[in-house]
Amino acid sequence: MNNIMDRRNFINSLFAASAGLGMYNFRPSLFHSETGKLSARPLNYSYQDNTVTFYITGLETPQKIIQITDTHLWRDDSRGEPFREYSKRMGAAYNSTKHYKTGADTNPEKSFVEALDYAVDSKADLIAFTGDIFSFPSEAAIEWAYSELQKRKIPFVYTAGNHDWHYEGMKGSSQELRNTWIKNRLEVMYQGNDPLMYSFDLKGIKVIMTDNSVYDLLPAQYDFLLKQEKENIPYILMMHIPMYVPGKGYGIGDPSWGAAKDKGYEVERREKWPESGHLRSTFGFYNTLISSQNLLGIFAGHTHSRFIDVINGLPQFVSNANATGAFTVINILPLK
Repeated sequence: MNNIMDRRNFINSLFAASAGLGMYNFRPSLFHSETGKLSARPLNYSYQDNTVTFYITGLETPQKIIQITDTHLWRDDSRGEPFREYSKRMGAAYNSTKHYKTGADTNPEKSFVEALDYAVDSKADLIAFTGDIFSFPSEAAIEWAYSELQKRKIPFVYTAGNHDWHYEGMKGSSQELRNTWIKNRLEVMYQGNDPLMYSFDLKGIKVIMTDNSVYDLLPAQYDFLLKQEKENIPYILMMHIPMYVPGKGYGIGDPSWGAAKDKGYEVERREKWPESGHLRSTFGFYNTLISSQNLLGIFAGHTHSRFIDVINGLPQFVSNANATGAFTVINILPLK
């Protein structure tokens, strides 16, 4: 663990020192392809402004993904009237926002449309939504977002965040409420895929969408990841809540996660995290990820702040909130 911490501290100091330069090259060439296949880990990757670029030996076609997270759309109509007591706080939380870069007035719908238009203009291959696109499961907001996507005809993938399906104060466990409101409201966003975990093939690279919005990963999700690992195909993992970083004390896979650390359950009016901590399958999932030679990187949101951490040599990129105009551009390029 000390080696991991030393590496992370070095990377963070490099990130801070280079803030005025805008370019961060984190790792020299570590893997070489002698078989003509794609390298399992990127030979190099960089981070500039809101753009992450992977360089991979054996890749034939450049690819571009636009990650959008934490838009917090709150549009509602008369259909939401019976649920006002559960949507009141989050329905008023993001009515207007400030642009993360310019400080100008903006709002979630404007930011959402601008991100979609950027994806069209830049000829992106895929849009990846990593949760909290909605502040609560509003029919009006979901219908509006889906119609905007249909107009642009770009392939997209989606996984839920902890707010997408959550009506604050509604009785039921997090898993029960997630299942209920995915089925009743959010199902269209999955386009027939399994809401808990599925993959999208993108020209030789897999994009894996994982729902960790209840702060745990179920045995079926762990089994799915193990199957992906056996295929030995490079992949990117998309999720809402970041994975645990040793020394940071936060994230999925934190050994001390549980009731004692739950400071937000009263404000969010939800069940408290369990005294027993994470499921065993969550730790299995975490350990598989950080030892993987097929995983290029993890992309998450949730924190409404942008940063990068390195876990056992694995990069994790966390995007700022789209509610403030932010999104992340992911380029996957051949290494010449």
